[in-house]
Amino acid sequence: MAGGIGSSFDPDRIAQIRAQLANPGAKAPGPTPGVPVKPRSDNFAAIKQLWLRAGLLIAGFVALLYGIEGVDYLDNNDLNNAGIHPRDADGLWGILWAPVLHANWSHLVGNTLPVLVLGFLALLAGIGRGVAATAIIWVVAGIGTWLTGQSGSVHLGASVLVFGWLTFLISRGWFARNIGQIILGLVVLAVYGSLLWGVLPGQPGISWQGHLFGAVGGLLAGWVLSGDERRHRRADRAGVIASPR
Repeated sequence: MAGGIGSSFDPDRIAQIRAQLANPGAKAPGPTPGVPVKPRSDNFAAIKQLWLRAGLLIAGFVALLYGIEGVDYLDNNDLNNAGIHPRDADGLWGILWAPVLHANWSHLVGNTLPVLVLGFLALLAGIGRGVAATAIIWVVAGIGTWLTGQSGSVHLGASVLVFGWLTFLISRGWFARNIGQIILGLVVLAVYGSLLWGVLPGQPGISWQGHLFGAVGGLLAGWVLSGDERRHRRADRAGVIASPR
């Protein structure tokens, strides 16, 4: 999506702010020689910029979903054939298109609020990180559904992203050992945790395979995208062990 980055947007500074919020007792790092100290107002401006960009991105994505469903409605739902057709070579294209297609308006309306809330929270982890998590979820959910879905069925809907964002938000704080993110994950679990029953087979017409592999994709994204924190934690432990007494 086009659009420049405002001068107040500083990913490193936002990461430092998040770390301070997660560990309020920690001492803030001193200024780096030769680097001008930015006022506190700039820090809030950077956070505001992140929230604004995350909100605009997820609102734009939802607008895209409604636009596609409008075209599908006018085309007598013919676009739904572009969903995932399990173990059909032509159905592989559905991996690309399935998350933006819906069976009908009620299907889309039912997904709208979870997409807005969980997608927004995923992007607050950092725009680049949130987009990368979404890409991992998208691909893992699509491939898993294509491999395991019932023959002759068609799978579509943004709920695969909802389940992926849910497990990403729940798991990432644990993988990173970040208190603030763990608290966020627990809140998300309390509010949306009941959705996880959707990964089990049962209700006809519901792609539990898409839900299951969306959730698996979210766990994978949480692990992959917490790699820096895990490496720093291992390095800190190694430093403690190697330090002289």
